[in-house]
Order: sequence, then C-alpha cells, then structure tokens
Amino acid sequence: MKFKPHTYQQRAIDHLHEHPYAGLFMEMGLGKTICVLTAMTIQPRLKTLVVAPLRVAEEVWAEEAVKWDHTKYLVVSKILGTVKQRVAALEQTADLYVINRENVVWLVQHLGKRWDFERLVIDELSSFKSAKAQRFKALRQVRPRLKQVIGLTGTPAPNSLLDLWPELYLLDQGRRLGRYLTEYRERYFTPAERQGHIVYSWNLRQGDELLGKDIYEREIYEKIQDICISMRQEDYLTLPGRVENDIRVKIDLAGYEKFERDQVMTLEGQVITAVNAAALVNKLLQYANGAVYDEQGTWHEVHTAKLDALGEILEASHGQPVFIFYAYKHDKARIMARFPQVEDLDVKRWNEGRCVAMTAHPGSAGHGLNLQAGGHLVVWFGLPSWSLELEQQANKRFDRQGQTEVVVINRLVAVGTQDEQMIKILAKKDLGQARLLDAVKDLVKKYF
Repeated sequence: MKFKPHTYQQRAIDHLHEHPYAGLFMEMGLGKTICVLTAMTIQPRLKTLVVAPLRVAEEVWAEEAVKWDHTKYLVVSKILGTVKQRVAALEQTADLYVINRENVVWLVQHLGKRWDFERLVIDELSSFKSAKAQRFKALRQVRPRLKQVIGLTGTPAPNSLLDLWPELYLLDQGRRLGRYLTEYRERYFTPAERQGHIVYSWNLRQGDELLGKDIYEREIYEKIQDICISMRQEDYLTLPGRVENDIRVKIDLAGYEKFERDQVMTLEGQVITAVNAAALVNKLLQYANGAVYDEQGTWHEVHTAKLDALGEILEASHGQPVFIFYAYKHDKARIMARFPQVEDLDVKRWNEGRCVAMTAHPGSAGHGLNLQAGGHLVVWFGLPSWSLELEQQANKRFDRQGQTEVVVINRLVAVGTQDEQMIKILAKKDLGQARLLDAVKDLVKKYF
C-alpha cells in the first residue's frame, strides 16, 4: 500500500528528521508508528530498539511495517517470550528490535557493556514518568550511548507536569528541565501535602498578576517546544472528521477452531437456513469476544485477549473519556468487572465530561443520541452482527456537528475468527441473507 501522509504526519516526519532527540505527543490512532518508520527510511541507518506495551510489541510494529510499500523491507525482531527466545531474537540481524517495557531492565543487564543500540524509540513515553521506576533507571544508564531517542505518547503529563521530567530526561539528558528531579521540582513546584520533611504531593507554582498566573507552566512548555511537538486541533484542519483503526487481537486459534468445528458439525445433514446460519455465526462471534452462552443462557469465559487490549487502550487514553460499544451482555459484564471505572450508559454524565469510560450496546446508542460533547475516543469491543447501519449510526453519535476533536474509532478484531469475515462484509456494504449463507457454507466446506 502506498503511504500518502496527511499534513500533520508530514510535519511529524520532518520533525524527526530535524531533531535527533524528539517527542511526538500525538493522540492514539493518528499514525505515530508509521511516522517513525517513515523517518527511519530517510535517516542514516542506526541499530534501533523499540520499547512498547506488550501487545504493541507483539503485533503493531511488525504489522505496520509490512503494510506499506516503502517500509515492508524493514526486518523486525521481537525480543519477547522466554529468556532463550529473547536472546535468540537479539542475535538475529534486523532493522529494528522490539521489546516490551517489562523486559527493559533485563535487556540492559543482559547486554551490559555490549549495549550497541544507537536509536531508541519509546512507544508510550508516559509509562516512563516515574524517576523511581527500575525501567527508567535502566534506560537512564544507557542513555549516553544513544545517537537518537524518540518518545511517543498521546498524553505526556497525565497526572501533572511533574511527570514530564523523567520523560524529557530520556530525550535530552536534562538539558531543558534540569539534570535532577529535585532541581526541576524546586524551580517549578511547591509542596502541597507534607509531614515534617516528607512531601507527599506537589503543586505547580503560580505567578502574580503582573507576570501572569501561568508563568511557570508557560516556561516549561517553552523550554521543551523545540524538540516536542503536540498534535492539537489546529494540526487536524486538513483531516476528515474521523480516523478508523482495526486493532488485531490474537487468541488461541486451536481452541477457537475446535469450537468452530464442533458448531459446524451440528449442521451436518441439515439444510442451511438463515436462522441456523445466523445462530452459528453468532456463537463464533461470541467466542471471538471471549465468552460463550450455553443452552441455559449462562456465559462461560474462554479467553481475555480483548479485555487485555481494551486495558491498553484505557491506559493509553490517560483519563480522556473512552466510549465502548459491546455486542453481547456478557461483554458488558466482563468489561465492567475488569474495569471498575467503566460506567453504564448515561448521556448526561458523558456529555458533561463526568466519567472516564462508558459502555453501551449500539442498539441503545445508535440513533438519536448526541454524544459528541463528551469525548472522541471510541472502541468497538465486539462488532455489530451483520448490521452496517448500527455501526454507522453509532459512530455518527460522535462524528457530528459540535465535535471539537478528530474522532478515533478503534475496532478490536480477533485474528483468524469470524471477526475478520465480519469486517470484509461490512466493508462491502452487502449484508443480505445471501452473504450470511455464503459465509456459513464456506465453513461447512472447511470441515466436510
């Protein structure tokens, strides 16, 4: 596929080309990964390490590279799994090596003086916001040996501007915000809660009427603005109102295929009708989401892969409201049990910005509701069964007049399952019974 960067993406690519130490503060779904990969193709070749959340390390970087004509030649080695597997991945010849952030300390200790990575990409820089964390200390140790460092995140300071110091240190080794956290705190913050000499929290210093109350905040931004760019609304003016992403989720296909085969066998000798075809596909879509109903209506969990992926999205949103569409009641039950911050549909609370995550069935929120005031991040946990209208109408609740941000639609797609078939059918906008019957007949042929 040919990559034609949007204006804001080209700006990001140029920024990486011009700055060896750079932060891209771009919201989820706006193409941070392809911007970095593109920049790598026009810069000097450097041995590159990407540090990312586990699922992103497992899937996103390799899949994104293969997707585009100009980056598909890049070889990606995944430093994941057991120690033996990680060591083997390190020994491979590759253009970039990807590791999950939990194994950063191991990598630094394993290589020691043999550290030879020259470029570091930190995917989700805000996960290095604690100066006390071992992962930060490990990267700080090797930072002087790096020729280029790129930090990617949607929200660099999710809690307070104190979070910026460790992140900026990994970029510039303290040149802008100070070499030590204490130096940064004393300059820009005052103790908020303390007991004796122990300070539990800090508040940003305030200026005066003459200099302006936000003088210290402005000074922080001014110090980092040369190497960090933020994709704000003015950067989106040439974009359409919506960005759509299919997030590929890997499940145990052996278990899924056994379930699929058992379900198909129940059709043996029967004439395939729309009724039994729909029932079969419905069961397979349930499995793809992670739980299946039995004949008594009790659901049984079969995997947590989509819940894990949703957790990463909620973490990456850093408190920005996320709206989650579910397909089955057991989806809702499992989501709300796993993530207590997720609320049931309440349009007033959503539009007033009084929640961090909300969930609803598209049938309940697909028509007539205005949800654009509350947020712009949407996740489809499960796909609408054979209903293009449900998907389109639900998405339009956010992508409509009054929305001030680019709407980002994320669909969780279980690889190798009926989710992928559903995506193809929705894309063709051909949702009649004929398509449903054809899909099931293909499954029957697979097992007979």
